[in-house]
Amino acid sequence: MSETASPKSSQELPIIGQTTQMIDLTPAASAEVKRRLQADDMKGHYLRVGVQGGGCSGLTYQLGFDDQVGQFDKAFDVQGVPVVVDLKSALYLRGTVIDYVTAMVGGGFKFSNPNASKSCGCGTSFSA
Repeated sequence: MSETASPKSSQELPIIGQTTQMIDLTPAASAEVKRRLQADDMKGHYLRVGVQGGGCSGLTYQLGFDDQVGQFDKAFDVQGVPVVVDLKSALYLRGTVIDYVTAMVGGGFKFSNPNASKSCGCGTSFSA
């Protein structure tokens, strides 16, 4: 049985056996993503969130835009932002809140991940 991912739904597409929201965006993060999508004329693109091995704590967050949803991806809508996460990253990201902070030093997207057992000082690397 295959699922069809659509960024237009108002709810997360189900991941079997899990009912909590995969990722949440603060209003500031949602507004910044929408601004960037519009400024770069990326209609039909998703915010791709993932993790990759590396960094001082073992895993690093990945954040970017993508116009494709792969076979092993889950797509869902968060506050009007189409988001896509690969299943491997989903293991580490469930319940994560992404914020956007404007500051002269240390501004940008910030991750608050309940699955992280340790984070590095810069906030871009974690271990689970």
